[in-house]
Amino acid sequence: MQNSEAMALSATLLAVAGELTQRIHGGVVARGFEGLRPAHGFAFARLAPDGATVTELAAHLGVTKQAASQLVDEIVRKGYAERLPHPQDARARLIVLTEHGWACTRAAEESAADVVRAWGEVIGEGEVRALWGKLARLAPYGPIRPAW
Repeated sequence: MQNSEAMALSATLLAVAGELTQRIHGGVVARGFEGLRPAHGFAFARLAPDGATVTELAAHLGVTKQAASQLVDEIVRKGYAERLPHPQDARARLIVLTEHGWACTRAAEESAADVVRAWGEVIGEGEVRALWGKLARLAPYGPIRPAW
């Protein structure tokens, strides 16, 4: 592949990722969850399984601990997450989603499904599944983080 083709492919992938992020965020807002930025969704993705410490969240997002702490302060203040004692480390706090945070996460999942269904209408569901399989081979473990 020539340099110009590689650059065009890179730009297309970045455009698709940006469009996906914005459409998921738009769907979340349309479902009644306000006061959030797309970066919050990337944090929710890390918090959703079992919670995380601020240090773990900072590593996931690719930001400083101070920036992650500010983001946590914001989502806690808005009722999307809470700080709990860490079960294995008395010095740390575990950040977990509240029921409101989980509802927002479900709204993001619904929004993502809407976007992917629309892709299926354009290129076909089989092609979407094939694309998913190929992209998963290129980046099987993420990380899934915002492009600051």
